[in-house]
Amino acid sequence: MRVLQRVCLPLLAVACAGFLLSLVGCSNGPPDFKEPPVRVVCTTTMIADMVKGVGGERVSVETLMAPGVDPHRYQPEPKDRKRIENAHLVFFNGLHLEGKMTDTFEKSRGRIRGHAVTDAIDHSLLRAADVDGGEHDPHVWFDVQLWMKCVGLVRDKLSDLDPAGSELYQRNAETYLKELEALDKEIRVELAKVPPERRVLVTSHDAFGYFGRAYGFKVMGLQGVSTASETGIKDVAELARELGTTKIPAMFTETSVPDEGLKAVLDICQRDYKHAVKLVGGDEALYSDALGGPGSSGETYVGMIRHNVAVIVRELSK
Repeated sequence: MRVLQRVCLPLLAVACAGFLLSLVGCSNGPPDFKEPPVRVVCTTTMIADMVKGVGGERVSVETLMAPGVDPHRYQPEPKDRKRIENAHLVFFNGLHLEGKMTDTFEKSRGRIRGHAVTDAIDHSLLRAADVDGGEHDPHVWFDVQLWMKCVGLVRDKLSDLDPAGSELYQRNAETYLKELEALDKEIRVELAKVPPERRVLVTSHDAFGYFGRAYGFKVMGLQGVSTASETGIKDVAELARELGTTKIPAMFTETSVPDEGLKAVLDICQRDYKHAVKLVGGDEALYSDALGGPGSSGETYVGMIRHNVAVIVRELSK
């Protein structure tokens, strides 16, 4: 068995590296665009929702990562290569949210029309975070006003490729921005219902930093900004002590992150601090790095934000 492991693991590593390199080197350039629909590939569900909102019927959108998939741990599949090569445009988050795929997109400049939507955000507005080789926290969509800045980039890239649709893209972008502006105002009113002393958001990983900064919450994640980092016993014990001594009433699981770590925190809180903190999960779990499936409350970006805010307000304002 050990001999097989020594042989197979290097071969697996070579195969993965070969796949990533094939994305970079096998295509002479992106396909020509002649008439709609514009074929667009998006890495995450949040970006796909934005592109659909701006592009409307003139775009055909494929999403590499399905609802509920953690982008930090996503492993490219062989079919992704064909999707990317055939796309007129590729939109990804950037800031190393997509891990190894980020390097692939950077090296593929000139061979695909790839664009990081977060390029639209001035770096002075980004939170610092050492994540998977990046310097900034990539979870910008949790500040609605920051996410709005990305809409213009999508509009402009679609218009550059498809000038005949530029007026439609402009109208759709304006409509979408008005919806997001109203959403930001709406959730500020809702979140004001949580008393200041209860504005502590404890989650599976530190994805809600922009949310906390924008809307006045202290955020505590069991894991760091990237779920690729491992949770240690010390991390669990430290978070349990914080919850047990401050009597924080609830912790929130995430739809795209396993909840075993938070369950361990819960056990220590009850055993060592006699504090019955509530673990909010199931249908009430927060959407973090991915939207929900069709028919769920988090099927769209707007729905995702509303769901999260409703659950947070309900649990922390009691």
